[in-house]
Parts: sequence; C-alpha cells; structure tokens
Amino acid sequence: MKKFLSLFLIFVIITFCLTACGIPVQNTVPTNPPLDSIYTTATTENSNFSVHYIDVGQGDAALILCDNKSMLIDGGKPKASDIIYTYLNKQGITHLDYIICSHADEDHVGGLSGALSAVSVGAVYAPETEADTKTFQNFKRKVHKQGLEIQHLEHGSSFTFGSSTVQVLGPITENTSERNNTSIVLKILYGETSFLFTGDAEFDEEHDILEQGYDLSATVLKVSHHGSAGATSYRFLREVLPKYAVISVDKDNAYGHPTEEVLSKLRDADVKVYRTDMQGDIIAESDGKNLTITPSKNSDADTLTTKKSTVTSKPATNKNESNPKNIVSYIGNQNSKKFHLPNCHTLPAEHNRVYFSTRDEAIQKGYNPCQNCNP
Repeated sequence: MKKFLSLFLIFVIITFCLTACGIPVQNTVPTNPPLDSIYTTATTENSNFSVHYIDVGQGDAALILCDNKSMLIDGGKPKASDIIYTYLNKQGITHLDYIICSHADEDHVGGLSGALSAVSVGAVYAPETEADTKTFQNFKRKVHKQGLEIQHLEHGSSFTFGSSTVQVLGPITENTSERNNTSIVLKILYGETSFLFTGDAEFDEEHDILEQGYDLSATVLKVSHHGSAGATSYRFLREVLPKYAVISVDKDNAYGHPTEEVLSKLRDADVKVYRTDMQGDIIAESDGKNLTITPSKNSDADTLTTKKSTVTSKPATNKNESNPKNIVSYIGNQNSKKFHLPNCHTLPAEHNRVYFSTRDEAIQKGYNPCQNCNP
C-alpha cells in the first residue's frame, strides 16, 4: 500500500512540474490541419466574404476580402496597374495582407507592381520558377522596396484568412519548361461555400493535383488559362463540379479564348458561367451558405457562346438512322446524356450532338431533359 501511495505521489509531482513549466502533457492540435480534414469553416455573425474578379483584359486579377483581411491574386498585364490601383482605392484598401502571383507570365504578374506601389503588403507569394523578363524583374524590385522577400507556398499546406481557410493544392512540382504548370492553385473555404483559383494550370498540373487525391470540389471555379483548350480537362472538371465558373479574358483577344472546347465542357456540366469580356468586374458574395454573384454589366449575356460558333441546330444528316426524314425536334448531348430544344443556349458542340425527332425517343435512349430549356 505504501509503495502504491509513493508511486502515486511521484506521478502527481511530475505532472505538476510539467504543467508549471509550460510543457504540455498531450500533443497540441496542429496549426495547419491536413487538407482532407477541412470541408467547411465556421463563420461568425459579423463575418463577411467576397471575391472581386477584376476585369483587367487578357489576364487574371482577383481581390478577396474576408472580415478585416485582404488578398490579391494576380494583377493582369503591366498596363492593368492603373486598373488595380483604382480598384483598391475604390474599395478603401490601404494594406493587403497577401499578394499572390500565380505564376511569372506577364498577364498575371504585370499589374501587381501597381498594387505594390499603392499599398503596404504583409506577405508576397509566387512559385519558385521565375521569368527573366522586364515585367517579372520589376515585380521583384517592388517587393524588395517594401522590405519583403518573395516566399513560396507548399502544396498540402493551409492557412487561415479571416474566418476562411486557404488550402494550397499546387504546384506539385516546378516545371521550368512550361510556366503555366507552375501555377499556384488555391482553394478558399468560407462556411459551406468554396472558391478554386487555378492560375494558368494546364493538363499536366491538373493531373498532378488529381493524383494527390485532394478534395477539389468548389462552388465557384476560376477557369484556368482564360478558357484555353489546354486546360480544364473533363476529369478535373468532374472533380470540381462547380455551380458557377468565372472566365477572365479580353474581348476579341488574339488567342481565341475562351475556346468552344472548354465552353462545351462547361455546358455539359450545367455550370453557370460569368465572363469579364462580356460582363466586366464580377463580384461573388457569400454568407457562408448562400452565394450571390453580380456582374457590373450584361447580367443576361449568353456567356457560353463564341463569336466563331453559333447555337442554332444543324439539320440531321443521313447518318442519324433514328431520324431518316431529317426532322429535328430535340438535340442530345452524348457526353452529359441530356437533351435540349434546338434553340437552347446550352447546346453541346456539334461533334457531341445526337438528334431525336420525338421527346419519347430521347428518353427511351436514356437521355434526361435539360434544366435550362425544359424540353
């Protein structure tokens, strides 16, 4: 009995000493939990969150505001510096907690020099892969002038941003031969809503991120590389399953962005698309459950079409054996297995179309009615 009491007394004394010295008896919860443990974030009554997709022409720029925190992801080309400066001033922003350069291409890094000249900045992040260009070197000089160093984010990490959480999904590896695939890819969670920023990540980086098994689901997708055909693969889009998408692109650009190929994929996935070339600045506001997206103009624009393509149906050809009389009443999408009216604004690309003469025929073939035109 005495031996038991002695052992018990020693245990009490050791525990007291550890506590008094500030040494925890148990492991503490890590500051940055693993990404697969973060699905939603807690919001407070006075909390607020918004994303401003700024119209900078052929480039990307997004201002994220959460509670009293601010973050700028990309800034468009150098000539967009004035646009960024004016926008920050209009929002009453004199300090940015974070500037993130998704990658070193001119149409993403150029306008960040304007932000660095206009406001103080807490931290600046960019990929390790740089560019030996006047635009990127000017960006570096502006960073150093603020007494800062460019830092690098590690995929799989996360950090808090007001009452939201920022997850770093890419790049997985640095690919110096293709800067697009060095893009920083971020997912921001606010309550039950989430926002995915992809820079100019193309198929290779998308594949690398998919192989990591990260949860890519998001309410809003910033479409990669301005809607280029080299990005937004079917597999990647299926994992994201966005309700909304934003394409940052210039009107009548020389690259043909956004491409019909990407717009067709977004149509197939029933994604509501917003575009800066048609609708200017686009603001998404979340209360943690509900999301409101407001373009500065042309809210009813048909954003799923290109000038080089039309949405009118073509007559059925003889190869459509189920419709030998060339009577087209409904058009199906062989990828999404949905059928549409011929005047629906979400018709698939021509090579994905299947023609039906009756509604019953479409249903019997396993197709479901489109939710937009309600055939």
